Amino acid sequence: MAILMAVMSSVVWGTSDFIGGLVSRRMPAYVVVATSQAAGLAAVTVAALVTGDFGDQRGWVAPAIGAGVSLTAGLVMFYTALATGTMGIVSPIAALGVLVPVGVGLLRGDAPSAVTSVGVAVALGGVVLATGPELRRGTGGKPVVLAASAAVCFGIAMVLLAQGARTNPLMSLWGMRVTSVAGLTVAILLVARSRTRAAIRSWDVPLVVLAGLGDASANLLFSLASLRGYLSVVSVLASLYPAMTVLLARVVLQQRLLPAQIAGVGAALCGVVLISLG
Repeated sequence: MAILMAVMSSVVWGTSDFIGGLVSRRMPAYVVVATSQAAGLAAVTVAALVTGDFGDQRGWVAPAIGAGVSLTAGLVMFYTALATGTMGIVSPIAALGVLVPVGVGLLRGDAPSAVTSVGVAVALGGVVLATGPELRRGTGGKPVVLAASAAVCFGIAMVLLAQGARTNPLMSLWGMRVTSVAGLTVAILLVARSRTRAAIRSWDVPLVVLAGLGDASANLLFSLASLRGYLSVVSVLASLYPAMTVLLARVVLQQRLLPAQIAGVGAALCGVVLISLG
């Protein structure tokens, strides 16, 4: 069940990331993130009210706040990278955030197997192979750096979300969303220079809401999976989301990759699979 939930979260995450990156091509990424997070918060709030979890213990509060801050920073950088770079390159780089929970597991005493070690090496080699041509073009450097920074933020958020889920998965997700929405609302008020620049177009509203609901659902699936399986394995399986993002980018946007980049993306995803098998 844990493996199924983790894989399902990767499919939903990959789809919502594609939608968010697509809309971010037409408007500021921080506005897309704020609106989608608000949609997710509304859905999680209804679920918490129905289940009565608001009266539960508070052990989830601190991890949820930390996860919210980290996730928000990561999403803004990730959506910006998706909007300005090649989705098939950006997404696998961001997926390497899985190395953070794996590293935390090592610090807690987990001993990596030979398969896990090979998987890490293959994944990192794949990223180098995939991003090399992008960097040589002279325009791909910024999206790559943003994606790498987002990866670190996503990895930290994974660890904290799993920690909060031990107390209450739903309330941990709610606290993370409240933190994200509050922080982004303040940022929009401080940064946006005009209502026009910060406004979201009416025809983009359904897409942004869909991205927000998808992200919230994926986070909840990941939280539940982390309670039923090893964090290192669940995190890696959930990080297979680039496969869906790359597929949608190829079908919808007709984004093409060089042969070396295709091999690199494939190696990065294979590395992630090897890590999970280890």
